[in-house]
This record gives sequence, C-alpha cells and structure tokens, in this order.
Amino acid sequence: MPPPTELTVPTGTGPGRLLVSPAEAPTALLWLGHGAGGGAGAPDLAALAEDLPRHGVTVVRHEQPWVLAGRRVAPRPPALDAGWLAAAPVVAGLAEGVPVVVGGRSAGARVACRTAAAVGASAVVCLAFPLHPPGRPERSRAEELLGPTVPVLVLQGTRDRFGTADEVAAAAPGVEVVPLEGADHALAVLRSGPVSREGTLALAAAEVRRFLRRGPATR
Repeated sequence: MPPPTELTVPTGTGPGRLLVSPAEAPTALLWLGHGAGGGAGAPDLAALAEDLPRHGVTVVRHEQPWVLAGRRVAPRPPALDAGWLAAAPVVAGLAEGVPVVVGGRSAGARVACRTAAAVGASAVVCLAFPLHPPGRPERSRAEELLGPTVPVLVLQGTRDRFGTADEVAAAAPGVEVVPLEGADHALAVLRSGPVSREGTLALAAAEVRRFLRRGPATR
C-alpha cells in the first residue's frame, strides 16, 4: 500500500491532521480517532488503514491538535469534540457521497459516539471503548455508547482494565460487542495467550469489514 496522504485541518486550538488511505472504488469511508495516550499510528488503527482500502473502504485517521503540538496529555472532552468536528467538512468532501462511518480507539471512540449525530454518521466502530476508569466501574460511560441511533460495533479485549467485553455487553444492550480473546486495552495479548497480536488485529479488521458490509441501518 502507498503511504497515506496527509491533510492539515485548521481548528480553534491549532492544526489537526488527517491521514487518508484511499480505496480505489470506495463504498464507505471510515473516520477514526486515536486514544488519549497516542496518535494515529496505534497498531489497531494502522491495521485497519492497511487492510480496509483493499476491500473498498477509505480509511481516514484523525490526529488531534494536541498531538501535533507535542503535548503528552489530552485536553478535556469538549476540546476533543471541537477538534474532531472542525474536520467534518473536509472528511465529508473526501467521502464523495459514500456513507461515513465514525470510530476510533479508547478516547477516540468516545468522541465518535458523542458526535455521531452531528456529523451524520451511518454507523460507529469502537476499538477498546473505555467503559470506566480502571478499578472504578461505578463511573460508567455507557451513556456515551448508547447515544448513537445508528449501529454501533465494539471490539473489546477480555483483559481490558477499562471494561472487559462482558462488561461492555452488559452495560450497553443493543450494541454489538465482539470479544477479542486475551487482549488488553491496547489490544495487546500475552505470548502464552490463545491468539497472537497479529491474529487479534486481523480479527478486528475482519469484524469491521463484516460490520460495514451490512450497510446503514438504525438501532
């Protein structure tokens, strides 16, 4: 695959960046945000950007302004949402009329859920949704996951300290949850586990392809 095209997006808090991995004849565009601990190079986001364009899905990875500015700590949710929404017109232009699916990993998944209606998303894909802070299940963020009225897919590790796949399924009825056996919040697995890291990322990509093939619908 050729390297992604980089586009700069101006926002009220500095420039953001879009990394565009285009499909030749796209049937959908998947717009992905990163987590609070890193940028668009996260292994799961990179795996989707590598795999999905070969199957007719353009992938756009969004780097928030705080990452480009070299900061180590993400801002509060309203600033993340604002940085994301500033890129919406550019992403809509890249989609060229095909459905836009939003998503991301961890904090990026939360942003995608909160803004799905505002950007007219046809579906939401969440990687390692942070259901609660580690050890604090009473501080649930399930309302964000239940907010979109479009289909939502969650790919969640069974060892995720921010909420296991079983926890997410119990907290968000009506949301499709796919367990990633042995994976933690970074979707990393133990060497002695039943599935390798490569196998886990391949499964995640295959599940996203399956989900997107179903087409838009309402929950």
